[in-house]
Amino acid sequence: MIESTADQPWLSLMTFAPLVGAIFIIIARLMARTDDEGVIGEKDLAQIENNSKWVALVFTAVTFLVSLGVFVLYDPALGGYQLVEEAAWLGGGVSYKMGVDGISILFVLLTTFIMPICILASWNSIKSRVADYMIAFLILETLMIGVFCALDLFLFYVFFEGSLIPMFLIIGVWGSKGTKEFAGVSMPSRVYAALKFFLYTLIGSLFLLVAMAWMYAQAGTTDIPTLQGYEFSAGAQKWLWLAFFASFAVKMPMWPVHTWLPDAHVQAPTAGSVVLAAILLKMGGYGFLRFSLPMFPLASVDFAPFIYALSIIAIIYTSLVALAQEDMKKLIAYSSVAHMGFVTMGIFTATKQGIEGGLFQMLSHGFISGALFLCVGVVYDRMHTREIAAYGGLVHRMPLYAFLFLFFTLGNVGLPGTSGFVGEILAMTGAFKVNTWVAFFAAFGVILSAAYALRLYRQVIYGDIVKEALMGIPDVDRREFLSLGVLMAFALYLGFNPGPALSVFSPSVDLLLNNFNAAIAAGGQ
Repeated sequence: MIESTADQPWLSLMTFAPLVGAIFIIIARLMARTDDEGVIGEKDLAQIENNSKWVALVFTAVTFLVSLGVFVLYDPALGGYQLVEEAAWLGGGVSYKMGVDGISILFVLLTTFIMPICILASWNSIKSRVADYMIAFLILETLMIGVFCALDLFLFYVFFEGSLIPMFLIIGVWGSKGTKEFAGVSMPSRVYAALKFFLYTLIGSLFLLVAMAWMYAQAGTTDIPTLQGYEFSAGAQKWLWLAFFASFAVKMPMWPVHTWLPDAHVQAPTAGSVVLAAILLKMGGYGFLRFSLPMFPLASVDFAPFIYALSIIAIIYTSLVALAQEDMKKLIAYSSVAHMGFVTMGIFTATKQGIEGGLFQMLSHGFISGALFLCVGVVYDRMHTREIAAYGGLVHRMPLYAFLFLFFTLGNVGLPGTSGFVGEILAMTGAFKVNTWVAFFAAFGVILSAAYALRLYRQVIYGDIVKEALMGIPDVDRREFLSLGVLMAFALYLGFNPGPALSVFSPSVDLLLNNFNAAIAAGGQ
């Protein structure tokens, strides 16, 4: 695997810049004046919390600007790992190593682009412990960027698992109100959702940790590029593939380990749902491309029919479940599971169109699904309910909102001209080349997505306003329009002109497939 070393530690600077912002907020808290009992005064606390918003916004914006510089320095034509940084860390072949290629660079940009929007979305909606909330988001950004840049197996695991902690706190502390009965114990619904999210993903990743330790013992290194060229036996590949699958399938999430996602989305604050849909779900698909296909090619071929079956079930079954939902967030959450089904289907076709379709679908989903959760957040901030039945006729009071919501609804359906269409058609093209029945059944998901998405839009936007509470509901403000407007611009641009994104993906996908096919040919001899 080709590698080019960076002259400057640009990736480390980008990765840890948000963490510096979190430290600034923590220092401000520690330096605040307190009374004799060590309590910060209300006026000083309000000032700290207001300043924390600006610190978070500035540092996420600066991180985005640094990521643009990283993108300028990256040469898509090379295809291999670039801007590589390496330093001694734990010894014994375990190092701090960072780098990006065409598969990861756009997800880095997506992460740094989404985070300032999440801060803006939280500006007025978060009322309590605002500074702590901003600290959690800044730490989360550092960990998410690290996942896409890590080129050491154990470093990847630290970032991958570390991202659970701030997300667990975001859901459990700032989530929705309400209670839930579980095992005879009554607890806040947000705590139940946070625990479910944490336990599902943690248990899946324990298998990943065991597999990584075995690989280190076998190969003597945790260097990802080296391991991608290491020849594990066919039998070992199957067990390792299953261990990695256990972690990445939960993270996607794939059917049937998807049940944590609707609960997490419903209970999370708006920005939490946005980052969960736009970034965290992509880590599973990224893991399949970074580890499963290049490191375990023989097992990937053997398990491909299994993946196709799970993907088709996810596409059709969760779309039908979405049709029955009465909560807007739950409906969009189930639609995310269905769309991730297209991603896994495309990736394991091991075709250029399929893999690029899966990558493009993940990128597009980050814009469109994130925007749909923002749209739900707009009306939730005004009405404090996500029940579809609580709305109706919003077009009469919120015409600009109706227009924005329509665009993202159609993007979620995969309307030509939006980015959602490109990923789905490429993934289905790749599936058609491998198995026409897989593509045939996947096409039903496109039909069902139109059914549940348009049903949601019709019930919320059209009709007469019959509920008194909706008579005075205001349209989107400038902050909300800015957040949704930039997401709309990117979804529209990539829909009409997907070439720039595909040109970044393509050389790295070609390199992946060349190595994959060579390993398959060698294994078949």
